[in-house]
Amino acid sequence: MTRNLDLVKTASFALLHFGVGFGVTFALTGSLAISTGVALIEPAVNTVVFFFHERAWRRFAAVRLSHATV
Repeated sequence: MTRNLDLVKTASFALLHFGVGFGVTFALTGSLAISTGVALIEPAVNTVVFFFHERAWRRFAAVRLSHATV
């Protein structure tokens, strides 16, 4: 169940990040082509990093909790 929630959360983050990336880049450049390219590449990489970041933090929390109960 947690893995499915991770994927849903990651997908919603990706959509949000795409919109922000496109909007900021378009505001700075005025170019649809550049904005689309940046909005596709940067959030795609960042989304993968975010997914593993969340999993690492969950593992860290579990280890910390196990040490606290000893």
